[in-house]
Amino acid sequence: MKITHLNDSRPTGTNPQRRRLQGTHRVALLLAATSTALALTAPLAHAAPRGPELHWGPCTGAGTGVDPRQQCATLAVPLDYRQPDGPSITLAVSRIPAAQPRLRRGVLVTIPGGPGGSGLNRPSDAAKRLPQSVLDRYDLIGFDPRGVGQSTPVSCGLSHEDLSPVNMYPWPAPDGGITANVAFAQHLADKCWSNGGPVLRTLSTANEARDLDSIRSALGARRMSAWGVSYGTYVGAVYATMFPQHTDRVVLDSNDDPDATKVERGLLANFAIGVEDRFPDFAAWAAEPGNPDRVADTPEQVRARYLELADRLDHSPIPWPGTNPAELNGNVLRTVMLQSLDSDADFPNLAELLLAAEGRRPLPTPVVAPDAAVQNTLAVAAGTICGDVSWPTSVAGYAQAVAADRVTHPLTAGMPVNVMPCAFWPAKPTEPPVVVGDQGPSNILLIQNLRDPATPYAGALQLRRDLGDRARMVTVDSGGHEVYLANGNACGDDLVTQYLVTGRRPEHDAYCPAQ
Repeated sequence: MKITHLNDSRPTGTNPQRRRLQGTHRVALLLAATSTALALTAPLAHAAPRGPELHWGPCTGAGTGVDPRQQCATLAVPLDYRQPDGPSITLAVSRIPAAQPRLRRGVLVTIPGGPGGSGLNRPSDAAKRLPQSVLDRYDLIGFDPRGVGQSTPVSCGLSHEDLSPVNMYPWPAPDGGITANVAFAQHLADKCWSNGGPVLRTLSTANEARDLDSIRSALGARRMSAWGVSYGTYVGAVYATMFPQHTDRVVLDSNDDPDATKVERGLLANFAIGVEDRFPDFAAWAAEPGNPDRVADTPEQVRARYLELADRLDHSPIPWPGTNPAELNGNVLRTVMLQSLDSDADFPNLAELLLAAEGRRPLPTPVVAPDAAVQNTLAVAAGTICGDVSWPTSVAGYAQAVAADRVTHPLTAGMPVNVMPCAFWPAKPTEPPVVVGDQGPSNILLIQNLRDPATPYAGALQLRRDLGDRARMVTVDSGGHEVYLANGNACGDDLVTQYLVTGRRPEHDAYCPAQ
C-alpha cells in the first residue's frame, strides 16, 4: 500500500478527468506522522446537558433487513426554531448501542444524502460494513430528516405521471428546448407550495443542522461524531459551522461544493463535470474483451454509441411496459446512465439498456420505486433546495445556459444547468445560506473519489479550501459515488477507521492509489 502526502490532495501525474435508477448514496501501514483532531482518545465525560428524553423501543415499520440490535425513538423539535415554544414536529431516530461499553467513545451520527434521503436504517446498514473497532466504540445513530419517511412527512400531492424518474432531473427536449421544463417547474412549485403545508416551508439545510443538534442534546452528548455522505457532507459542514463546539470526529464522504451563492444549484450543475470525469471508467469496462455486456470494441466507440442511441431514442422511443413513462426514450436512457455511474456494480444496468436499444437484448424487467416514496423524496428535495437559496428567475437565462452546456458536456445534454421549481417558488428563503468556513476545531476528515459522477473532485477541493486547517482530505484513485467501505480501497478505508478509533488524521492531505 502506498500513501502520498499532498498539499492540495491532487495525485502527481494522475489525470482527475478519467447507482441511481430509483433516484435519490465505502492501513496496514499507518502514517508515521499524524496530528490529533481533538488530542483526545479516552471516552468523553458523561456529564452533559440533556434535551427531551428519548424512549427507545422496537423499530416498527422500519422495513426489512433491520439489525435486531437497532432501536427507535421519536423526538419532538420546533417547527420553527425562532419559536421554540410554538408548534412542533417529530423526528424518527434510531441507534445501535456500542458493542463494548467500556470502550465507548460516544455517538456516531450517520447523515444521509439527498436532500430527501432516509437515514433511519443507516445504523443497520453501517453495522454490516464498519470494522469491529468502530462498532465497539460508538453508538450508531440514524434519523429521518424533517419531512422524510417516519419523521413528520411532506408531500406535494403530485400525480403518478408527475413522478416519472425522468422528471427528477430537468432533461431538455431533444432539440434543447426547455418549454416543457419551465411548465413542469411552475407546476411543481405550485403543487408543493399548496400541498406541502407548514413543514415543507421550513425545509432547509440550516434547519436540518438544528435538528441534528436537537438529536445530540436528546442523546445527552456534549459532542457528537458524524459520518455524512453525499448531500450529507454539506449538512455535516453546515453543522460544523453552526455548532463547532458540539463536534467530535467528523467524516465527510463524497463531498459537495458548499458555494453559498448557489448551494444545490451548484451541486446540480456539478453533475456535468462529474459525469465527464466518470464515464471513461464505464466506457473502458464496456469495451473489455470477454465482457458479456460488451457494448463496443473501444472506449471511444462506447461513448459514441451512447450519444447516438440517446439521440435515436429521442426521436424513436421504444415501448417499455411497466415503466413511467412506459417507453425507453432518450431521457430515460440518460437517467439510467446518470444513476449507473455511481458504482461499478451498476455498470451492467446501463450496458444492458444500450444493448436492448440496439435490439441485441430484450429490455430488462423494470425496477420502479413506489409512488409514495418518490412523492416524499421529491417534496423534501424541492422544499430544501428552494429553501436554502434563491434561484435566478430568467427563463431566457436558463435557455442560454442549457444551450452552452449541451455543447461542452454532451453526455448530460444541458440538464444540470436547467430550470428547477425554485425559479417559481412563491417565497424567498427565510435566512441566507450558511457560509462554510475555517473557524472551529480541526477535527474534520474528507474522503473523496477522484472520479465521482455526483459530487465531483473539483467540488470536494472547494470544500477543502473553505474549511482550511479544520480539515484534511484523503483522495482515492477510484470512480463512483461513496468511498469509505464502498470501493475496497484499504488505504482510504483504514485512514478513516484510524481517525474514528484513535482521533489521528493524516498530518497532510493524502492520496491513496488505485487497488
